Amino acid sequence: MAKVTLGGTPVETIGNLPKVGSKAPEFKLTDTELNDKSSSDFKDSRLVLNIFPSVDTGTCAQSVRTFNEKASQLDNTKVLCISKDLPFAMARFCGAEGLDNVISLSDYKTGQFGKDYGLAFSSGTFETLLSRCVVVIDKDGTVLYTEQVSEIANEPDYSSALSSLS
Repeated sequence: MAKVTLGGTPVETIGNLPKVGSKAPEFKLTDTELNDKSSSDFKDSRLVLNIFPSVDTGTCAQSVRTFNEKASQLDNTKVLCISKDLPFAMARFCGAEGLDNVISLSDYKTGQFGKDYGLAFSSGTFETLLSRCVVVIDKDGTVLYTEQVSEIANEPDYSSALSSLS
């Protein structure tokens, strides 16, 4: 279990992020059109998984905006913004903000992504939601970088995540 804080209050996740150098777990999530998307839909692309509790919070929204801005500069890389928000909320947010360089995906149906990646909260106010993390995966499915933000209200280290693609 990873220990992080939410507003300074300790909370835990159900496990730990995949290790750098390991194969990333397969996933199946739901896009904003309610279609299933799996990791195989993104094969041969590098992936930046921007994972967060809810797009309706300030820090989460900012991470989507920041990765959207940076995504247009990345070769053969898809930025997947993943939460347990309903796909409608994700579509509304990205549409209103004009964010079209990221792909919004939801783990609302089963929560299996949060379990398989070890990042769902197991305690606290956000129990069962996804903790703020970044996972970078190469085109062969190998984990290049992980970050579990220690205080949920803080933004991830964008520079370190993106420099792992170099």
